[in-house]
Amino acid sequence: MGEAERGESAPRLHVSYFCANGHETRPAFAADAVVPDAWDCPRCGLPANLDSENPPPPPKIQPYKTHLAYVKERRTDAEAVAILAEALETLRTRRANGEVIY
Repeated sequence: MGEAERGESAPRLHVSYFCANGHETRPAFAADAVVPDAWDCPRCGLPANLDSENPPPPPKIQPYKTHLAYVKERRTDAEAVAILAEALETLRTRRANGEVIY
């Protein structure tokens, strides 16, 4: 099997992309295709571009936040105490009325 059986291969263009870790990636594109400005490095996954002197910086990764962290962003400690007091009062009232609470 070779080109004789499959036909001539399309002309290709190899383009170099550079990431912040110094890796060079050379994907092949069709000669008449539009070459993208950015490409993901297959070695480290960082973004890469065509400029070897100024590769794109690594993206900033936001740390994982718990549900409690998001709640603390929205509520002050005083609001939390008030909400807790209201919930406890509701619970005590329901128990005093004989409701079964699990």
